Amino acid sequence: MHPENASRRRLLIAGAAGLAAATALPGLAHARGTDAVEPDIDSTADWGARAPRGTISLLPYRPSRIVVHHTVSTNSNDFSRAQAHAHAHWVQDLHLDKNRWVDTGYHFLVSRGGWITEGRHGSLRALTGGRNFVLGSHTSGQNDYAVGIACEGAYHAGAVPPGAQWDVLVALCAYTCARYGIPSTQLYGHKDYGATLCPGVYHDLLPRLREEVAAARGAQPSTRTGLRPPR
Repeated sequence: MHPENASRRRLLIAGAAGLAAATALPGLAHARGTDAVEPDIDSTADWGARAPRGTISLLPYRPSRIVVHHTVSTNSNDFSRAQAHAHAHWVQDLHLDKNRWVDTGYHFLVSRGGWITEGRHGSLRALTGGRNFVLGSHTSGQNDYAVGIACEGAYHAGAVPPGAQWDVLVALCAYTCARYGIPSTQLYGHKDYGATLCPGVYHDLLPRLREEVAAARGAQPSTRTGLRPPR
């Protein structure tokens, strides 16, 4: 593993574990007014996103849940930041040119190498503010209630998410829950809301994701099972 990625992975593991020492490390800090570590997120400007096709709607309230996706892209072994940016471009081009949407449908994307990129324009500013969020295009019937987070790759039966991607997904979900006041139990998969295989094996990992997000926020893990997604 490249030294830069190894160093980043150590920081993100610390963040996902909710370690108090993380605040002393570069690249991670406890966000103001939250109980979660603030992960490093590359904005649409950082990765050179295309301009939206139209107006991005900003909803004047906070979302109530998170929906996890996978992008069904190639399971690349390139874990670099450049690859994360290339993947963000691939998703935006697909959503703009094929789907004819206003912009990337997801709010955020997590690369296989553990890099986070902002998807739809304005999502990062809204998340940082914690008072409103951007209308997405990721889950039918849930776009005005849920933050959409997509993991780079195709995670059908037998596929295993890279450790760096998992660690960063936990950190991003914990931070998002903290900023928006979303309980860690309110994390769902795309297939909870429609006839789709998305997010693949990530759906089977949702109970673990909820537990680790709760731990990252310093909360006692929930013992509830069989959670039903809100409609």
